[in-house]
Amino acid sequence: MALPQLFSIGEMAKIFHLSVSSLRHYEALGLVTPEYVDPSTNYRYYSVRQFEPLNTIRYLRAMDMPLTEIADFLQNRDVETIEEKLRAQKAAVVQKQKELKRIERKLDARLSQLQDVRHAPLGEITLIHSPALRLFWIDTALTAPDYSALELSTSRLAAAQAEALVFLGKVGFSVSQEHLNDGSFGQYDGEFLVLDEADRFAGDVIDLPASLCACVRFRGHHAESPAQYRRLMQFIREEGYTAAGFSREITVIDYGFTTDTEKFVTEIMIPLQKV
Repeated sequence: MALPQLFSIGEMAKIFHLSVSSLRHYEALGLVTPEYVDPSTNYRYYSVRQFEPLNTIRYLRAMDMPLTEIADFLQNRDVETIEEKLRAQKAAVVQKQKELKRIERKLDARLSQLQDVRHAPLGEITLIHSPALRLFWIDTALTAPDYSALELSTSRLAAAQAEALVFLGKVGFSVSQEHLNDGSFGQYDGEFLVLDEADRFAGDVIDLPASLCACVRFRGHHAESPAQYRRLMQFIREEGYTAAGFSREITVIDYGFTTDTEKFVTEIMIPLQKV
């Protein structure tokens, strides 16, 4: 009886556009067993009998089906089984598409924010209409120049969430309405996390309505904020307004973007009401 033509593991890898390590992994999982293993060299050889399972694996992997599901199918091959697995894989792909769209929306939001900040005039106080916001709020008392305390508070906020939300201009600190109108800018009264529509968040949130705000963006970090608050409140009074709520102060460009502190940009917004 004629022996089957044998292919080395390297030849088999080239035929099926796979790596040698992938073939060894498939063997370890019991997906494809070599036709012959040389006992003296431990070299592996394959025959055409391994072509069918390898073609099946390549096809199902192209559908992003997990190897565990593929292994189960190879051990229980029939039409009903493959139909069930393909339907399950389609559902998984649809869910993954939804997740990718959610990630795309998060990326768009961060890119829009970054572009807006990079091209905005710095140091100029303006009146803007802020859209409605969804925030997670923490009552806290922090001194503005105490950078280590601010970082620790932010890290604790991040650790409480399964998803990486605390990044790229989303964490802010706040001065209360009372302290704004009293001219007390040396201490923060709260910390908040701005939530995008696509964010998954565990905890109670507050919804802020759209509002008219006085806004300034300046080069620097929270330590430089008190002087900017004084400028803002003077501007607000001169325009015939008063603070209508707590401030929203966010360092939009910080160490998350760059190690160059000269490029840091902080934004302060204060909601307004007519006197």
